[in-house]
Amino acid sequence: MRPGHDESPFNALPASVVVLALFFFGVEMALQLGARGLIGGPNAIGWRIALMREFAVIPELFRTLWEMGLWPLEHLLRLVLYPCVHGSFTQMVFVVVFVLALGKLVGEQFGPWTVIAIFVGSSVLAALLYLLIVPGNQPLVGGFPGAYGLIGAYTFILWVFLGQLGQQQSRAFSLIGFLMAIQLVFGLLFGGGYEWIADLAGFAAGFALSIVLSPGGIARIRDKLRQR
Repeated sequence: MRPGHDESPFNALPASVVVLALFFFGVEMALQLGARGLIGGPNAIGWRIALMREFAVIPELFRTLWEMGLWPLEHLLRLVLYPCVHGSFTQMVFVVVFVLALGKLVGEQFGPWTVIAIFVGSSVLAALLYLLIVPGNQPLVGGFPGAYGLIGAYTFILWVFLGQLGQQQSRAFSLIGFLMAIQLVFGLLFGGGYEWIADLAGFAAGFALSIVLSPGGIARIRDKLRQR
């Protein structure tokens, strides 16, 4: 019998990764049970739609607020809270898979709670770019931009590693290229919206945040500025 063979698989994951995954799973389970009338009473059937209305990042809404010069806290919080609710069970599953797989790698390299910082930071920055670029009224919900932020952090780790080995660092971007290609194919076959903009922005934000949040990142930036 190997020591520790009966330990929970969650022991190998950073606590922050477990917290994120369980949070998304818990919210989705509540929505699924509510939609089936198992909890919450009759009103629970519309919980998902209600949460999406409450938390979604909506370009037209923010443009109106900009023109009026009004920034109520309840709407600014949408930039942080929109990843809490997903459009479907399938979307949640993919987000949780990304969080578990990539969050573990990022947490081991950067520290466990940096995972949440990158996820939240990437989500906020992606939402801001989404608001600047996307026309119309298509809402943004779900954790994909934050998950793509973790992909950006993983890409940064691989990019640094390949550089240390003296190998071609562009190989680090193979994963994001593959994922964007899949999104393009699905968009052409089944139609799609502008979510890919937020996903790509989340990836770029995660990569950029990793430059600062990685161990010794601020010191490296300071050294480069001094060299100039």
